[in-house]
Amino acid sequence: MGLLGVESVTQHEPTRTTRQAGSSDYRCSDCNRFLSQLLNAWGRYDPYLRMSNRDPPDQRRANYDSPDQQDADGTPPQREPVREAVERSRSGAPAAGAVVRDRFSSDEIFQRIVAAADEEITSGNRELFFSGLAGGFAITITFLLYASLTASTDGDPILSTLLYPLGFIYIIIGGYQLYTENTLPPVALTLERLASVPALLRHWTIVLAGNFTGGGLGAMALSWGDVFDDDAAAAATELAEHGLETPWWSLFSKAAFAGLIVAGVVWIVYASRDTISRLVVVYLAFLAIPLGNLFHVVVSFTEMVYMVLGGEVAVFVGVTEFVLPVLLGNTIGGIVLVTVVNYFQTSERRLESARFEGADRQLSIREWVLGSYGGRSYVPLINTTETHAARDGAYHILVPIANPRTDTGIVDFACTLASGHDNAVVHAVHIVQLPDRSSMRYGAGQTERIIAESDDLMERVRERAAAFDVDCETSTVVSHRAFEGVFDIAVREQPDLVLLGWGTNRPWGAGRVEPRIDELTRNLPCDFLILKDRDLDTSRVLLPTAGGPDADLSAEIARTLLAEANAEITLLHVVAGRDDRAAGEQFLTEWAADRGLEDATLLVDDSGDVEGAICREAADHPLVLIGATEEGVISRLMRDSLHMDVVNEVESSVLIAERPTERTVLQRLFGHW
Repeated sequence: MGLLGVESVTQHEPTRTTRQAGSSDYRCSDCNRFLSQLLNAWGRYDPYLRMSNRDPPDQRRANYDSPDQQDADGTPPQREPVREAVERSRSGAPAAGAVVRDRFSSDEIFQRIVAAADEEITSGNRELFFSGLAGGFAITITFLLYASLTASTDGDPILSTLLYPLGFIYIIIGGYQLYTENTLPPVALTLERLASVPALLRHWTIVLAGNFTGGGLGAMALSWGDVFDDDAAAAATELAEHGLETPWWSLFSKAAFAGLIVAGVVWIVYASRDTISRLVVVYLAFLAIPLGNLFHVVVSFTEMVYMVLGGEVAVFVGVTEFVLPVLLGNTIGGIVLVTVVNYFQTSERRLESARFEGADRQLSIREWVLGSYGGRSYVPLINTTETHAARDGAYHILVPIANPRTDTGIVDFACTLASGHDNAVVHAVHIVQLPDRSSMRYGAGQTERIIAESDDLMERVRERAAAFDVDCETSTVVSHRAFEGVFDIAVREQPDLVLLGWGTNRPWGAGRVEPRIDELTRNLPCDFLILKDRDLDTSRVLLPTAGGPDADLSAEIARTLLAEANAEITLLHVVAGRDDRAAGEQFLTEWAADRGLEDATLLVDDSGDVEGAICREAADHPLVLIGATEEGVISRLMRDSLHMDVVNEVESSVLIAERPTERTVLQRLFGHW
């Protein structure tokens, strides 16, 4: 059985908070001291944080410049020059060249690309798709202006192309997603084994779908909206026919060169420090596509859809003979530039400088090939957890806690659940969440000191587990993303159950959730219990049920509480009306017998109001145990967007159970929408 302790660190977090009645939202003096030491240690390496403290300027200068500061091993701390810290973005990527301020080295360009790719690849499916959709609409502008100028200049090979790059300028300067632009940054992240191949494929697929959708809708607007005059419409058709008349291999080769150009544009854009430079580079580079008689896949798709709507070509022919070779050429061309030219021109120092310092960021080969990880921040800065194969068949539960000394209720509850198994293990992991500002650097002595302080705080957890005669392990994780860290540990440790505390006093509370929360909570690695602790009391438990796998998990928990805590279990089933009461009683009796709850009190409510019935009965039960009735309940809980009377209005503690569902291969690769 595993416990995860989570403590959130913010820059201006007060050292004392007031405990409200019935709330556990306060921190003990030991926790305050630990966090203060951690923040002080970080301040020694991060001038941003030191400058944000409220010490007088002279005191801050003295603290930072003191030559007597040493790590626990007696070595001086690693200090970061103020200029270097100031000239670095929030992600850790350089904002100025190290040698020449206005010029980046290849390593520094690579760092900037990896930082941007990390932000993109961890975006949600919806954000990626609609950004790609906007990119597809922008490409419609390119097609519109190209056809219009071709008609008005009588097909002049230079004048007709002058406004061709405008749509691409919108995309790159505006930060929209474009498939060909996405061949370089995510591939660079994947080559570094900082993102998995399935994560790369997911990213490409969503962006390409958005681009094609936007381009297709734009073609519909041009065709059905009579945007073109007769000459421009004829020119648009002629441009599309030119692509269809080009041989397959010639299309592929021309598209490969276009892919090289676009990937090169991305590299140069990240080497530029101002918008004017980027604007000039983007304009000239994309002007080379029509001047060189090259092809871009999103423009080609838009032209193909326009021809299909005009009845000039069949969809299958347009896709296989025009869009497909251009797609393959753009992709191969961009990847070749990454692997052959840009990636290998960087030095081996990129492996250190492109990641957060202090830990090995690379995915294992199995995670890289089959996993769904994307981005750097899923790996903690400090992680003392160890994976124990099968744990000799022990029942293993992970329980995230916001404070090892004050969240005693959830610890005791976890131990109670473990007591229901002959062989169980408690793995207590104290997770410290840090602000997502920049990378931290820890010397070996400082890391050991942080771990030692955390281990002292976890002693209370070990004592409480020992009182229940349950085996307990403890470890420490320091991470920028606590919620994602919980799921990462669950995936690696493969527990039987995760018991997660829920509330605004935790790092994953309202307003502090992370970008991948929807994806994570829809792909649960094991059974999950979400506990809203209101002075937890397990003496009387209300279990509403209508069947289903989540209700089965609730029944297992209720059966354990019945055996280990001598709890009184009440089963509630709500039917539509009095005519259904007999059938409801039969269902509830059979359901209880099948799950070993024959001794439970059975209640059938014929009001038809499920939430109302639960709220009424909850008045006499200090704990309500509910099976998740729909996918995404955990995500909505974490975002504080689940509006259920039974969760928000009852005075009882609420425990929501959710059991993972099977996923298809496509869902494993690309997740859910």
